[in-house]
Amino acid sequence: MTITADAYVNRVLSALPPATPRRDQIAMELRGHISERLASGQPLQGVLDQLGDPVALAESYLSAVPLVAGGFGARAAARLIDFALTVGMLSPAVALIWLVSSPEHMPLWLMAYLIVGGLLVAIYPVVAEAKYGTTIGKRLFGLRVVRESGSRISTGQAIVRNLPWVLEVFWIDALFALFTDRSQRAFELLSKTRVVRSTRDQG
Repeated sequence: MTITADAYVNRVLSALPPATPRRDQIAMELRGHISERLASGQPLQGVLDQLGDPVALAESYLSAVPLVAGGFGARAAARLIDFALTVGMLSPAVALIWLVSSPEHMPLWLMAYLIVGGLLVAIYPVVAEAKYGTTIGKRLFGLRVVRESGSRISTGQAIVRNLPWVLEVFWIDALFALFTDRSQRAFELLSKTRVVRSTRDQG
């Protein structure tokens, strides 16, 4: 299936984390490279075939960008902030329940709060990391989540790397970060992801 030059460039960009240095410059250079080859008489499909898979091309750009592992302390603080923000979002609901609920129904409401709160704590980082490559807490500490190659993670990878919070084995999982070369947790090794320091786009 033939795709347009813009669609190809967008696929390359979509594989790059938002904070990739020179992101805009990469897009401009890639478009210029395609235009030059088209101007020389080469067919579009032939040009795109020569450039190869968009994800592989994105990873080749990322190979020139050094990845520095995020510090254990910064990662722990970021997780605490994300947890506090998630719990804080439900605080008004708890206050309302306390004011209007009868004493006999209070245990049921509190149980519902714990279930909903637990789901939010588990789901929020999955959605944020898959879509933006970071969470509010990680962003505050200049951290982002990437594949081991440096490219953007998938939804499946985001789910796997956050499973310890659902399975309640996060303490054991976190200990691996103290002993692995890239400071990766056990489920980060499993999902082939890592947390690195973020660099502002200089493109």
